[in-house]
Amino acid sequence: MIRNAGAALALPFRAAPVIAGVTLALTVLAGAAPAAGAWLTMLLVDELTSGAAGPGRAAFLAVASALVGGAAIALLYLCGYLGEVVRQRVALTVESNLFRRIATLPGLARIEDPVFHDRLRLAEEAAQEAPGTISQFVQELVRSVVLLASFTGALLVVWPPMTLLLLASVVTAVVARLATARREAATEEAWVATDRRRLFYRALLTDVRAAKEIRLFGLGELLHTRMVGSLATVSGARLAAQRRGTVVQSALALLSAVVAGAGTVVVALNVAAGRSSVGDLVLFLGAVAGVQTGLSGVVLQLGEAGRAVRLFGHYLDVVGTHDDLPAGTGTPSDTAAIELRDVWFRYSDDGPWVLRGVNLTIPAGAAVGLVGVNGAGKSTLVKLLCRFYDPQRGSITWNGVDLRELDVTQLRRRIGVVFQEFMAYDLTAAENIGIGQPDQLGDRGRIVEAARTARVADVLEALPHGYDTVLSRTHADEERTGVTLSGGQWQRVALARCLMRTDAGLMILDEPTSGLDAEGEQRVHETVRRHAQGRTRLLISHRMAALRGADLIVTLAGGRIAEQGDHDELMDAGGEYARLFRLQADGYQDVRIS
Repeated sequence: MIRNAGAALALPFRAAPVIAGVTLALTVLAGAAPAAGAWLTMLLVDELTSGAAGPGRAAFLAVASALVGGAAIALLYLCGYLGEVVRQRVALTVESNLFRRIATLPGLARIEDPVFHDRLRLAEEAAQEAPGTISQFVQELVRSVVLLASFTGALLVVWPPMTLLLLASVVTAVVARLATARREAATEEAWVATDRRRLFYRALLTDVRAAKEIRLFGLGELLHTRMVGSLATVSGARLAAQRRGTVVQSALALLSAVVAGAGTVVVALNVAAGRSSVGDLVLFLGAVAGVQTGLSGVVLQLGEAGRAVRLFGHYLDVVGTHDDLPAGTGTPSDTAAIELRDVWFRYSDDGPWVLRGVNLTIPAGAAVGLVGVNGAGKSTLVKLLCRFYDPQRGSITWNGVDLRELDVTQLRRRIGVVFQEFMAYDLTAAENIGIGQPDQLGDRGRIVEAARTARVADVLEALPHGYDTVLSRTHADEERTGVTLSGGQWQRVALARCLMRTDAGLMILDEPTSGLDAEGEQRVHETVRRHAQGRTRLLISHRMAALRGADLIVTLAGGRIAEQGDHDELMDAGGEYARLFRLQADGYQDVRIS
């Protein structure tokens, strides 16, 4: 907690050092102003009740008291504005730091970990709420400390025991509020997974990609029920924690009122007995009201600040997350000769092995086809080649150099991929292609050339605004309605994105034509063969005919290499490849029954 609090308190002075310093100074003045006003009011009352009041002195005290009161209000408004400026800058800083860390994680181990996503959810909440809450609490605390220090003298002069009674009630309230804050933060941590499921169901209900199935299968009510059920569960837990806190705080408020009432009775009796003046009573009442108001504000915010500080620890943990892949320093060569040596891999220490002792050589400039049933390990192999993960055993080399020794950013710049689950970004057509090589995003000529190579240029040029058309049904650009593409057209855009990497030494095409008709598939494969001539290619497809011309075909089964060779060799061998090829070919046979 101390680490969290220290880091949170330092944020305003890092994000906006000058404004934070000025705000702190003005907050001190704002805290001292009410006490000064109370003293002036006491002097004015004593002057007016002395029986020998001077008009000039009385007028001066009245004007001074009014000016101090007005200045106190103005300072509060000014501190409020400056505090908001600081909070906005702090919020920008923490949001930037949090998502920069997410964006720069080199591998997928964290991104595909549900526990990390729960922590990320808490970190997001902390990033949005904690800086403002903590900054506001610090402002209120400084003001209240100055206020308390200013009024302590008055309480000591008028009735010293009142200071100890107020201090005891404040300490009790602080301890109780911190305990409540701990319970509330623990509730957020305990139910974060449930709350994340609620957000998942809510996102599905508005997801364009899911809309067709939701309506066809009538899933709307099911998803709505689960979303509301998750929300009700989390809300019930939060209310239970707040209910306990409210009971405790109400009891403490009554105790504080009793203490203040007892003190007022004592001072009033002293005034009646002539041991104190009416001004003393006015000062005492102002001091009690000021101290209670200031401290009640601090105590109320203390709970939110305590909860925010605890959750802020998740933000610090995420920002401080170590890379899930060790950094390499080597630069990969332009050409790619890939070799997998006894590669074993699984996604968790207690999970099943996905790859089991894979040995495979992909010669530089060769086209290698990879086949296998679903779950054979093909997509996992792609992840390892892109170094999203490292194998637990064995090694993968690029021209004889272990991938772990190469700079991961430089390595990926040498790889062009069309993933089976490619992204359709809600961006313009040009941007959807250009992001394949971000530093060439403004090179329209190169983007158009990639689109032509992928045989999608005619489609994009015919759009309402050509390459500047937003490809989305849910977003628009400058009030221009977006449009979307068919599945096959989107696939060609993804291929064009891959082809932006003209200097890639390795091209991986994972089901690049699954959304195309037979004619379109043939044309794309011809285009890829011409464009990627001389580059190392890994081709993955369930359409066996698409791999027939590969230099080498590898069959993956159960996480192992079952067989490898060219098409004719594998057909003659009569193994898994031949079985799959004939099974698929049977579907194209025209069987006649006489």
